[in-house]
Amino acid sequence: MAFTRATGKHRRPTRIKRGTARAAGVAALATTGVVGTVAAPAFAAEPAAEQTGLTPVITIGDAVADQIDAQAAAQRQAAEEAAARKKAEEAARRQAAEAAERAREAKERAAREAERKRLNTFVPPIAGSYVSTGYKAGGAVWSSGSHTGVDFHAASGTPVQAVGMGTVVEAGWGGAYGNQVVIKMHDGTYTQYGHLSSIGVSVGQQVTPGQRIGLSGATGNVTGAHLHFEARTSQKYGSDMDPVAYLRAHGVDL
Repeated sequence: MAFTRATGKHRRPTRIKRGTARAAGVAALATTGVVGTVAAPAFAAEPAAEQTGLTPVITIGDAVADQIDAQAAAQRQAAEEAAARKKAEEAARRQAAEAAERAREAKERAAREAERKRLNTFVPPIAGSYVSTGYKAGGAVWSSGSHTGVDFHAASGTPVQAVGMGTVVEAGWGGAYGNQVVIKMHDGTYTQYGHLSSIGVSVGQQVTPGQRIGLSGATGNVTGAHLHFEARTSQKYGSDMDPVAYLRAHGVDL
């Protein structure tokens, strides 16, 4: 004989189904460690599991379920806070690295600017002096028939300085120029300093703007102490250009 049971949405779940649902809650408690802290009365409120031949289950009340939910929410919050801290730390590291990179670039720009300024700084060959004989002045005193440089007024022993940065390519006797120094400038031009009473640099030496290279005098073909200064496009005689225009083009006020 077959047995039937009334169907419908108002049918109560069987004790086994209710027990199974609560068993899932116990499993959650076991993984989170809540079960060990649940007070004994919470279990006492439920009737003992029936001996049905099925695996016994433990049922729990609403209070324990609330504890499980609260613990899960706390764990989620802790995970979210840890993720937020990690994100903030990464952002701080990124900002620090960007700031360091900006500082490095600024330092490099400042160094390049300082080097550019140093390379492009020019000074007169004798501080506080003036041109006593101009460029291309005529006269029998010059073998070419005209002055290939300019003369700066200077008593013997006046310090003579390099007008800019460069490398000494000649330092010694120069015939009619007497004791002379010739410097190859950083831009490829040349400057010459003649009639020196003494020389203070040697060939191959690097010089900077304003560095003393010797003392003025009256050596060579002269009528009195002064500094003969030339600007040239090459090291050779005859490649001269206007020294005053050369210095002014480099910012020297004469």
